[in-house]
Amino acid sequence: MDYLGMILVAVTVVVVSKIFQAWKMIFWRPYVVIKRFRRQGIMGPRYSLLSGSLDEMKKLRKAALETVLDTKSHDITERVVPHCNIWTLEYGETFLYWYGIQPRLCISDPNLAKHILSDKLGFYDKPKARPSVEKLAGRRGLALINGLDWVRHRKIVNPAFTIEKLKLMMKGMTSCTISMLDNWENQTTKTNKKIDVYEEFKTLLADIIAHTAFGSSFAEGKEAFRAQIELQQFCAASSADIFIPGSQYLPTPSNIQVWKLDKKVKSTLRNIIESRLNTPKDTKNSDGYGDDLIGVMIENSEMVDQSGSGPKLNMDEIVEECKTFFFAGHETTANCLTWTIFLLSLHQEWQTKLREEILNECGTGSPDVDMLAQLKLVNMVLLESLRLYCPVIRVFRQAKKDTKIGNLMIPKGTCVEIPVVQIHRSKKYWGEDANEFNPLRFINGISKATEYPHAMLAFGMGPRVCIGQNFAMLATKTAITLMLQKFSFSLSSVYKHTPMDGLILQPQYGLPVIVKPLC
Repeated sequence: MDYLGMILVAVTVVVVSKIFQAWKMIFWRPYVVIKRFRRQGIMGPRYSLLSGSLDEMKKLRKAALETVLDTKSHDITERVVPHCNIWTLEYGETFLYWYGIQPRLCISDPNLAKHILSDKLGFYDKPKARPSVEKLAGRRGLALINGLDWVRHRKIVNPAFTIEKLKLMMKGMTSCTISMLDNWENQTTKTNKKIDVYEEFKTLLADIIAHTAFGSSFAEGKEAFRAQIELQQFCAASSADIFIPGSQYLPTPSNIQVWKLDKKVKSTLRNIIESRLNTPKDTKNSDGYGDDLIGVMIENSEMVDQSGSGPKLNMDEIVEECKTFFFAGHETTANCLTWTIFLLSLHQEWQTKLREEILNECGTGSPDVDMLAQLKLVNMVLLESLRLYCPVIRVFRQAKKDTKIGNLMIPKGTCVEIPVVQIHRSKKYWGEDANEFNPLRFINGISKATEYPHAMLAFGMGPRVCIGQNFAMLATKTAITLMLQKFSFSLSSVYKHTPMDGLILQPQYGLPVIVKPLC
């Protein structure tokens, strides 16, 4: 056989192999997976070629986004996860659907959720995200990586969120919040003012995270942050579209914009990191590269590398971790704060109780960490807010091999979806008042709030429990304390109760409230 003939044979083999793999993924695998689950009594909507269940999901989402809920209704599942709401009623708490050609098993049992999220043997990984989401949340950041890479990153990033470091971050949290409140005071002198606090809180958390991540370089950090917020809008808009592998490389208008935004984020972060690395040693403070996130990551990477006990983070990995902190820290905390103020505006009696507690424990001055730890009612309200309006409404894991949990056999490659928003308001786990705002259920802590403590998944659980949960709670408590010292809040008459899934639970039309100065 001549050389050209050998090439043709090789190309033919590759093409046939690819065609076979495509046929297997598009036709054979769905047939096998559906059959295996049906034998276990697990049903779900039918599989459509390539699109799976996406077309029906888009139709349900479109209809849901056109509805407006009663302001006093906290049963939001029909609006934020309409597919879960309808398919649970039709097929039961556990059902199978298809995200394109990816099988997804929805599980609403908190005990099974605990089994999956607490996995330490590597049976369940974070599923591979779409390229646009990887650019947004950090392809090589803690949120998306698995295995030994995750262990290495967690070890290096973890020191940034110790109590000692959080105490140092408190000053920045306080100064950023006071700056926002000073602006409110200028707007509300001798009168009430309608303010969209959702927009205000997004700006506030951008300032706080820029300070805590970049310290003196926070102005440059905010530039990267603005670009990343635009990236999130692209991701949310395309989340229910069919994804064709390789399409991320096509020069479409949306891809070109995503590339530009990602390039801006990376170049800005690289400049900040390089500037920190190039700071002469004799001008550095006693804490090495600084107490902010970048400083801690550089410092710990250097220490690990010099000791020879493990690899350090390289430039790209530090950039990715900053992107992860941006997205996860900003969106979850800003929305937690938003929904807490919504609930306090709706339930004025609790706003009064919290203000009395704050004035008793903190007075009218800036609180410190120890003062915030004494705010029991504030903590109860925050937990109830996280239960009813948890920013992360769904959690995903992917089976690396055939695994069994309870009486359920899950085939390799199946993505497991845990609908946090449904579990958090299930009457089976939380009682008949599951859809009501009742902070007193947490009077004795999370473990005593329900007979099923695993039913509270605000920050996840197990090895991958949210690394930034203490940061989020501290920032939220600081902001609420300072706000209630100076202002009272009530819902504006123009508010529309329209929570939506924009990757994070958020108000579709913002949160306009009437802000009234207390004196």
